[in-house]
Amino acid sequence: MGKLGTEDLKKLLSCIRKDSRVLVPPMPGFDSGVHLLGDKYLVVSTDPCLGVPEDWFGWLLVHYAASDVALFGAKPEFGTINLLGPVSTPPQVFEKLMKQSCQAADDLDMAIVTGHTGMYQGLSTLVGVCTAYGIVDREKLKTPGNAESGDCLYCVKPIGMETVVNFALTHKGLAEELFGIQKTQQLSTLIRLQSCVREALLLADVNGVHAMHDATEGGIVAALNELATASNVGFKIHVKKLPIPEQVRILQRYLSLSDEQTLSMSSTGTILVAVSPKSRREVEATLRNNGIEAHLMGTLISDKKRIMESNGKEIPFPAEADDPYARILSGKV
Repeated sequence: MGKLGTEDLKKLLSCIRKDSRVLVPPMPGFDSGVHLLGDKYLVVSTDPCLGVPEDWFGWLLVHYAASDVALFGAKPEFGTINLLGPVSTPPQVFEKLMKQSCQAADDLDMAIVTGHTGMYQGLSTLVGVCTAYGIVDREKLKTPGNAESGDCLYCVKPIGMETVVNFALTHKGLAEELFGIQKTQQLSTLIRLQSCVREALLLADVNGVHAMHDATEGGIVAALNELATASNVGFKIHVKKLPIPEQVRILQRYLSLSDEQTLSMSSTGTILVAVSPKSRREVEATLRNNGIEAHLMGTLISDKKRIMESNGKEIPFPAEADDPYARILSGKV
């Protein structure tokens, strides 16, 4: 379940013809593509949405793609919406999801340009696909490949919040047993944390922010490895500085998850940011003044080692993510 592995993805993409107009073509670790549009760049991203709480389906659908555009430094301005379902899907369901999508797009000042709806025999669940577009000046483009050795590495917003919030929404009874009634109610109101748009656009305006990557499927394990590979650097992070909420630790203990699985926990809305040391104070002030939580978790290094320091010892950072999100949300816990 989930994305293809890196090598399989490379094989899949190998048939795509190179084009001089495309600045960032499809490749592992890059969640948006970029092509020329006159003297500016057009950033494009597309994402599916399924298996999420239906009351938030349209909002998440729009924000998944819009977040990827914003992480490249572009404001999401245009979008397309595809809504697909089983043949038994009532028209009212599509109407509900479309209203949600339109409201989310309106809140972002993003125009919906076109789309598609359909009901198909092969589908057993609702599926949405959104493609988002944004224009950015050439000098303001951010990609995962722009990080530099010596950059400070920040984690913006807590790790694993997507997983615990969606768990609270879809498994309320068990969540109340584990987290308590009051905390479960609070978590159920935090689904808007699963967007990077606001934070990414604030960071994009700070000189010295070199690269951003969201910690979606595969959590910070996938995101940090992808950023390091894209930028040809290594890193050293400090486990004690990672923002891991108590509810994530409770799930870890309840499910007997390893530390590696916990760091692999899907964390949509959480951003890893590579920042020039000269820009640290400005980044911290920008985020603090906007009520956004950020933690300095480590440094990018030149020798390409991938290390995490835990209890005074340096150990290898996990090479591959083992994301427990599907297991947790399936109810087979």
